[in-house]
Amino acid sequence: MAFPFQQNRFTSFLGRRSAVYSTTGMIACSQPLAARAGQTILENGGNAAVAAALNVTEPGSTGIGGDMFCLFYDSQTRKVHGLNGSGRAPMSLTLDTARKRLAIPHGEPGNIPLNSVLAVTTPGAAAGWVDTIERFGSGKLSLEQILTPAISLADDGFPVSEISARLWQENEQSLREASPNYRELLKTGSNSNEAVRAPVAGEVMTNPGLAQTFRTLALEGKDGFYRGHIADAIVEAVKERGGFLTHADLAYHADMGSTATSPLCVRFNKAVDIWEHPPNGQGLVALMAIKLFEELERAKKIPPLLSLRHNSAEYIHALVEVFRISFADASWWIGDPAHSDIPNLLSESYIAERAHLFNPSTASSIIAHGSPALNSCDTVYFAVVDSHGNAASVVNSNYHGFGTGIIPRGCGFTLQSRGANFSLMPGHPNALAPGKRPYHTIIPAIATNPGDESLNTVFGIMGAFMQPQGHMQLLMNMLIFGMNPQQALDAPRVCIGSMGHQYIDRAKERTVYVEEGVDPLVVNELRQRGHIVEVVCGWDREVFGRGQIIRAFHDKGPRQVLEAGSDFRADGMAVPA
Repeated sequence: MAFPFQQNRFTSFLGRRSAVYSTTGMIACSQPLAARAGQTILENGGNAAVAAALNVTEPGSTGIGGDMFCLFYDSQTRKVHGLNGSGRAPMSLTLDTARKRLAIPHGEPGNIPLNSVLAVTTPGAAAGWVDTIERFGSGKLSLEQILTPAISLADDGFPVSEISARLWQENEQSLREASPNYRELLKTGSNSNEAVRAPVAGEVMTNPGLAQTFRTLALEGKDGFYRGHIADAIVEAVKERGGFLTHADLAYHADMGSTATSPLCVRFNKAVDIWEHPPNGQGLVALMAIKLFEELERAKKIPPLLSLRHNSAEYIHALVEVFRISFADASWWIGDPAHSDIPNLLSESYIAERAHLFNPSTASSIIAHGSPALNSCDTVYFAVVDSHGNAASVVNSNYHGFGTGIIPRGCGFTLQSRGANFSLMPGHPNALAPGKRPYHTIIPAIATNPGDESLNTVFGIMGAFMQPQGHMQLLMNMLIFGMNPQQALDAPRVCIGSMGHQYIDRAKERTVYVEEGVDPLVVNELRQRGHIVEVVCGWDREVFGRGQIIRAFHDKGPRQVLEAGSDFRADGMAVPA
């Protein structure tokens, strides 16, 4: 990619901080201490080091009891590889059993509550970290060496950052209610008279149980997590709540490992190739949105992209309608490809057909999914590029906050609530089934240059169903409106869906959430077009996700320059290495 600077068409807003530059590597994540952990071993397993350190410092978003997805760019082959580190539903949990347990009336769709033990799926992160190191690492460092920075943070303690502390405090009561082992993730006083509570910003937290979990994984590999005393603690914690996860489920995941995937690719604006994870991830939503936007431009239903004004009513209306069409298909069709056929939602003919649903002046009603011909909450995102140009785009998540809040005794982590994303409607492609992976919201992304397949951008944004919406807005900000990575992240965002981070509520999808900073006149015009608009301010802006971006280019010569930004909605930063 050539030197990227161009006239910035985003003239109404200045970035809150400058982009960060480096020629020797870069890490961008939501916790500075996690970035430092990855710095020391960037070329030899920095990805796993960052993930583990984020588990320690931001347990209300991520952890070894959750899932992970990774896209990896190999600078030697100039190829993008995918790794699906998501877990499966317990083999003994059937759709009928779940509906009966939840007392769902016949004919009603229903869903699994986020705090229900039925939402526990096999944790995929532990295997995902190991598999990522084995497949994409240099092999110069052992797993023990890679996990050592995170182990030290958990053993020695770390000062809790501001936003993480707030999320911790919001979830204190749910942790108490979810598990008798809640003390492992709360602040314990120095004497018996002090209450056990969530930490406040600046307080030092330790997590000896998590440190021991990491030591066991480091010394024994996947078997140390999915068999032995950690597995015993997981099964016991689930059984106490009446759940179904067994030793056999854990052992099966250890033996199967993570799944290598072939990432999906769409060319955007004739400028970059955008790579996303295939189902059971929701990367299809972002790619559909890209193709729909270009189809609307081709069909002259919207003005040329380069003539659009950032966050104008015309632009936001088009974004919202494109997202509604994309989610209407994704919320029905996306599921585990091992259990159901996924149609080709990206074909030119189907995209053109779905684009007919767009009305340039009026908000749509609730959109039904299409039927193309079938063929054969909280999360963390981080981006890493090393000095050789290899890049990793990684998402690791409990799904919603601390997940279910269930803590296996002595282990220092919570079990995820990813099973809440299953449909409980019989016949639905994403219906719960034994051993099945659910629709997954976490989607890392990478962009490459079409001409030589060189690295363009490593990017992502956390936040359940905000993620594909965030991908589209970040891309538009950089490629259409000329922003640098930091400005692209700082710009006010919009999203559709419910403020809660469970399976997207089609009724609440009618609401458009607009971040403070968007012109009030634009908000009024959107309402005149029939949109239900809610302006979101202050701490509630977390609904718009927290992203990280690293962009690569050459300074009119052979030397690669990395340009990075980190979302101000999180505690993190971009750090040169």
